[in-house]
Formats: sequence, C-alpha cells, structure tokens
Amino acid sequence: MAEEKKGLFRRFFGGGAPKPVEPEPAPEPELVATPEPEIVPTAREPETEAIAAAAAIEPAPIEIIEAIEDELAEAPPAAEPVTVEPPTAAVIAKPEPEPEPSPAPIAPRPTGFFSAPVAPAPPPEPAPKQNWFQRLRSGLSRSSNALSDGIVSVFTKRKLDNETLEDFEDVLIQADLGLTTAAAITAALKKGRFDKEIDGDEVRSVLAEEVRKVLTPVAKPLVIDPARKPHVILVVGVNGTGKTTTIGKLSAKLRAEGRSVMLAAGDTFRAAAVEQLKIWAQRTGSAIVARAIGADASGLAFDALKDAQAAGTNVLLIDTAGRLQNRTELMAELEKIIRVIKKQDPTAPHSVLLTLDATTGQNALQQVEIFGRVAGVTGLVMTKLDGTARGGILVAIAAKYGLPIHFIGVGEGVDDLEPFAADDFARAIAGVAA
Repeated sequence: MAEEKKGLFRRFFGGGAPKPVEPEPAPEPELVATPEPEIVPTAREPETEAIAAAAAIEPAPIEIIEAIEDELAEAPPAAEPVTVEPPTAAVIAKPEPEPEPSPAPIAPRPTGFFSAPVAPAPPPEPAPKQNWFQRLRSGLSRSSNALSDGIVSVFTKRKLDNETLEDFEDVLIQADLGLTTAAAITAALKKGRFDKEIDGDEVRSVLAEEVRKVLTPVAKPLVIDPARKPHVILVVGVNGTGKTTTIGKLSAKLRAEGRSVMLAAGDTFRAAAVEQLKIWAQRTGSAIVARAIGADASGLAFDALKDAQAAGTNVLLIDTAGRLQNRTELMAELEKIIRVIKKQDPTAPHSVLLTLDATTGQNALQQVEIFGRVAGVTGLVMTKLDGTARGGILVAIAAKYGLPIHFIGVGEGVDDLEPFAADDFARAIAGVAA
C-alpha cells in the first residue's frame, strides 16, 4: 500500500519515470469494480501549495517526495470542501444601490416627573377699543393728511401774503371743501395775521373753526316720530353707496333702542341685496318683507307698509335699487314707489335718506340736487369717508344745500356708522387733537 500511495502522489504532481515495483497480487473484486473517485482539490496549507508549485516547475527528487507522502499520510484529513454559489448575472450587472441616509428623527420633548410640559404661549392682547372720535380721526386720516401736507408746503418759512393765501385756497379746493368754504377760511386766516409769519398749528386751528361753523347747522339727529306706526324711512342713492348696509346698521341701532323694526327688500334687481337684508333681519331680530328677484318694487313697498301697519311696527326701512341720477326712467320708477306709499299713508315716507359715497367727490353735489328734487330728500348719510382724501366734500354739500346730515360712516362695522357731530368732524379733518 505504501508503494500505491507513492504512485498516486507521482501521478498527481507529476515527476520522473515511475519506480519499478514488484507486481502485486490482483486487487479484490470489489475494489476493481469500484471506479476511482474524482479527487476534489482541497484547501492547502501555504507550504503545501509552495511545494506543488515547485513540483510543477521541476520534479523533486524521489527521496523528498517519499518523505512528504509519508508525512501527509500521517496528517489529519482535510476539512470538507465548501461550495460557494456564484452570484447571479443580474446582481453582478446591476448592484443594488445604497439607500440614501434619512434625516434623524427629532426626538420628542421629554415629559414626565422631572420635566414638565412647556406651557403654550399666551394669546396676544387685543388692541384697546377706540372711542368714536379716535375711529373718526383714523377714518379721516387720508383727508387730514392731505390738508396737513398742503399746509406745511404753503406756510413753511413764508409770511402770510396774498400769494400764500392763494396757494392755501387751492389746497382747500383740491380737498373738495368747495369754493365758498375755501374763501371763508382764507378770509378768516387773513384777519390780524396778514404779512406775518404763521405756523401750521395756527392754520389748522382756524381751519377747524371755520369747518365747524359750516357743519353745526346741519348736524341733526334722525328723529323717529313715536306717534306714527310705522315711521317710514325710504333709503335712496346711486349704485354702490352702501344703502343696504346702512339699512342694516340703522336697524341694529333702532333695535338697541327698543324699537320694533321691519325691513323691506325693495332692491329687487339684486339677489345679493335681498340676501344681505335677510341676514341683517336675522341678526337684529327684525321682520322682513321680500319678493322674488325682478318683482315690482312699488308693489313690495305697498305690501310692506300694509304689514307694518297691521303689526304696529315702530319703524319701516325700505331699501331701493341703486340708480344713477341721470337715468330719467329709473328716477321715474322711484317717483312711482313714493306715490304708491302715499296711497297707503299720505304722510309717508316720513324720512327720505340719501346715501352718499365720499369717494365720488364733486359728483355727490349733483346727486344731492337731483335726488332732492325727485324724491324729496330730508337727510343725508355720508359713507366711506375712510376711503378717500376728499372728505371735505361733506363741507361743500352742507354749505350749498344745508340738508341735515344724520350719520357718517368710516368703516364696515356696526359701530362705524354714528350720528354726525360737527365739532368731531371739524377737528378730525383739520388734524387737531381732541
């Protein structure tokens, strides 16, 4: 068997001619029948691989080979070969991309026995509520600033001469105070101050005083006659002057005084106006009479007056569609509404309020004239004074027509429509402190 091992080693590694050996007896039948197993190369020790490499280059002497074979025969068997499956083609062709690192999650704020939760920030304190004069002055700030800028530009380092007075009169006219009022203010400023230096505060004081003189005779409250049930108030005006909103605010004030109120949605051309008036009626607890869009406005006014009389209502507020003062057919329709109302009550309407938009400027003068002639306007409501730098138009209207001014508005809130006070308005538009 030793000779057989040596022969196998020579056959595996190669080498010189095989050493002649004596013939051995024939192998046993089972050994001859069994084919020689395929030898799988196993992991070698470093020194064994070195020997194999050297043997492949040059055959080693037979004595060395025999010694190595004997040593290998006595060595422990090698470990079983481990078969490693090759990677698939797909993996080799396209390796899986590394995932992008995700941001580290934010750890929640610890809470527990030793760390109390953070208390929420306190809500901001509400702004202090302004009184009426403060709201009025804020609303008229654009008008007063325009006048103040004009005063500063005219009177800075200048004496009060004729040229200065002419420049100041132009400033007043541009503010829509009107020619009559502007002339009265410059005349009052000239007295005792001509050819002298004058500061801005003195000019503002004179301006406020002259405006107050013009407005005081027309600053009259809206008087509700308790003997009339209802006291009929017809609200008229051009498109966009705020008639429906004014009616809603008036109804809120009248209800706050303890009066019963009925609203008549006479602007039958605008669905939005009808819906808006229904909302005001719900908010203020007022009754309302409304019809389908496009219904006859005069017939609605007649029905509303009849219902208010039957219910013993204190005040009936009738809305009307906006109409331009130069549209004769629309003004004729307004005359028809008034005639129908008078058929039910010859003394009605008891008040005809014309709403004026301050932003229209000089056009408001023409509205007062035409609506006064057609509808018999008894009083004015000036709205949107906070949206213009020409709030002085109210002074020009008062000086020319002398109609009572019942209310002015400087905002959208209920509290932003207040009874007109001449002194407050004069000081606010002139920029004089309270």
